[in-house]
Amino acid sequence: MKIVKNSGNIVDFDPNKLKRSLSKSGASQSVIEAILQSVNSQLYVGISTKEIYKTAFNLLKKSSSSNAARYNLRTALQLLGPAGFFFEKYIARLFEAENYKTKTNLMLQGKCVLHEIDVIIKKDNQISMVECKFHARTETNSDVKVPMYILSRFNDLKEKHHLMFAEKEPISSCWIVTNNRFTKDAVVFAVCSGLHLLSWDYPKKDNIRTKIDGNCLYPVTCLTTLTLTEKDKLLILNIILAHELINNSESLEKIGLSANRIKNVIKEASELCGII
Repeated sequence: MKIVKNSGNIVDFDPNKLKRSLSKSGASQSVIEAILQSVNSQLYVGISTKEIYKTAFNLLKKSSSSNAARYNLRTALQLLGPAGFFFEKYIARLFEAENYKTKTNLMLQGKCVLHEIDVIIKKDNQISMVECKFHARTETNSDVKVPMYILSRFNDLKEKHHLMFAEKEPISSCWIVTNNRFTKDAVVFAVCSGLHLLSWDYPKKDNIRTKIDGNCLYPVTCLTTLTLTEKDKLLILNIILAHELINNSESLEKIGLSANRIKNVIKEASELCGII
């Protein structure tokens, strides 16, 4: 069966790919098989991957909100836009979970020009700059021009000491983080130039997806018991991670949720993080 990807490319439907993504959500084998059977019955030539995803998501949500939230993860990262401001805060949370000190949105003077830096991280007396490349569309990747440009900024900044935490210190390394993927040339250039990359699936064993699952770093935008407007309100309140809601019903009260809905949201967040 020919289907249409978000990029517009026409490919054969791969049920194993759908099965793997459902499995990563934590769904049981019986639920996965039932969803696959239902999706198969609704396939037609030219159906979009977006429609297939929506069908699978809605079926999964009926079985388990927390599993649907995990399945919704990549889309949830795209909701940290539209400009990526909240994505930068989210990436700071990822590094904080690994015992880094962080600062966001700093203006630092390089040797030649002034630079706005998305995130600064510090651990073991080593400071790194982190540049975040947010993409609102799944099919948009970061190409080789991205690390080439950011390398020039890093080279300008590493020439000087900067007041970022308690005293003036140098920036010793540079990270580039994207919610999507890097092209092959981007990876080759970055590795050759000594830049660190982090994306949805790179590096293979320590990427955004594995960091999220390993440390319960699910963004509030993946929760299925909240509306888009409510998610935006929580982000404005600096509630970025789902687990920040578990013992924080006050923030849910602030955005106007009823007691019953607060209970459901906290239940979903708790299940998502394995607390229940």
